[in-house]
Amino acid sequence: MELRSFLAVATILISALLIVLTLMQVRGTGFGAALGGQDYSFRTRRGVQRTLHNLTIVVAVVFVAIAAWSVAAS
Repeated sequence: MELRSFLAVATILISALLIVLTLMQVRGTGFGAALGGQDYSFRTRRGVQRTLHNLTIVVAVVFVAIAAWSVAAS
């Protein structure tokens, strides 16, 4: 497999993983917040939420690095 096709496949897989991780973090907000209202509950991340948050940051950095490498390789 060529480097360019490897980077293309890696970019697709990492982006799918990033989408899944982002969707897993969405908190349930009330109907009022969906219509422009504000949610005033501030909470600290604990346990699984904190792990998902940190993992999302790591995957986003890997995604940017692979995308930059892909541009440099083409």
